Amino acid sequence: MKATIWHNPKCGTSRKTLAILEETPDVELTVVRYLDEGWERATLERLFEKAGLTPREALRVRGSPAEELGLTDESASDDAILKAMTEHPILVERPFVETDKGAALCRPQEKVRDLL
Repeated sequence: MKATIWHNPKCGTSRKTLAILEETPDVELTVVRYLDEGWERATLERLFEKAGLTPREALRVRGSPAEELGLTDESASDDAILKAMTEHPILVERPFVETDKGAALCRPQEKVRDLL
């Protein structure tokens, strides 16, 4: 099975999710360090759709400039949030994992098991 994790090595939940993936037999793993590589809007839209989340639900507020950018305001549109996420990768909550079974925001890390 192929699996991709959008990973932040500074995040404990992301590290624990990665460990679960690495320990799972027969997983062909791709690790994307999204803070270094950034996000493409199409990737975000696909992941959010597959995970059943809105951009607002996937917005990371803690430790990000979300409030300063006005993204926590109810009037901030999905389009504005997505645009900001591509400009500031830290705005995306982590970790996201995608497999043939779907995609999920793996908080807590045990959610990744549903995708395996």
